Amino acid sequence: MRKLLNVLYVTTPDSYLSKDGENAVISVNGIEKFRVPIHNLEGIVCFTHTGASPALMALCAEKNVGLVFLNEYGRFLARVNGPVKGNVLLRKKQYRLSDNEDKCVPIAANMIFAKIMNCRNILRRTSRDHAGIVDIERIQKASSYLLYCTNRVKKATSLDEIRGIEGDAAKVYFDVFDEMILNQKDDFYLNSRNRRPPKDNVNALLSFLYTLLAHEVQSALESVGLDPYVGFLHRDRPGRASLALDLMEELRAPFADRLALSLINRKQITAKGFIVKESQGILMNDDTRKEVLCAWHSRKQDEITHPFLKEKIKFGLIAYSQALLLSRHLRGDINGYPPYLIK
Repeated sequence: MRKLLNVLYVTTPDSYLSKDGENAVISVNGIEKFRVPIHNLEGIVCFTHTGASPALMALCAEKNVGLVFLNEYGRFLARVNGPVKGNVLLRKKQYRLSDNEDKCVPIAANMIFAKIMNCRNILRRTSRDHAGIVDIERIQKASSYLLYCTNRVKKATSLDEIRGIEGDAAKVYFDVFDEMILNQKDDFYLNSRNRRPPKDNVNALLSFLYTLLAHEVQSALESVGLDPYVGFLHRDRPGRASLALDLMEELRAPFADRLALSLINRKQITAKGFIVKESQGILMNDDTRKEVLCAWHSRKQDEITHPFLKEKIKFGLIAYSQALLLSRHLRGDINGYPPYLIK
């Protein structure tokens, strides 16, 4: 099993990244602020606009360290990749299957089944742990509908049908998301899912966490030799990492939604950490972004028992384990893709 290394998040304004030997160096206005050996990293995520030196980009590509640039909202801007490596036979199999809808349907159905079930399990946990302060009837009604959706998706025969079911389930889930926000309800609420730019604090937080998850998933897929741009549910589109979006679906609730709710309900973040831009979009200030990143990194260190592998792994390795299981399925080593399900 892969070793979980660190991801370096660069959030300080005017930071510039460069290479010194085998080290990544962060400087601000020409003054060195931090350095780290490249072999200690599995990724670098930059929220600054100053950039990075070509030498550092080459070092990251050589050492297979993901280098990603995001804007102030956390929206993806660019990713630096080296020469394409990995198993060419595996990728050719991936390409052939992606062109065959009959082969795509079972994989996509399993991913969306897990996505809906994971959302439902979060709702059920809220109703169980906070029965006295939430609208139990409303949550249970949504939970029952999500269960109905999981039964539908198991019987789906086309990708369009799966997409329709996923859309229905997502609407119902986000319609009751507010019920799981137990504190700071005047400042943190979700009337509907919106983005580009997000229009409220919760959407800003979720979008930021989903972007972090997208980086993790794409890196995991590349590390096992799969092409993150060729998906089974999300169709091919230039510049879109469709397979990463596919695999993200089942991981959104356990990785991002649960962490967002925890940060809000434990008051680790407050409304003071969110800024309204002239475009009416919402973004986090530096301190809040760092708080979220620390919580994200801490969560990745937790140890869990993988429900399919029956092995204890770091939570941060779930994306890698799922990418590995998907590659094994495509090679024919296992029958069907086993998605990640939370209890």
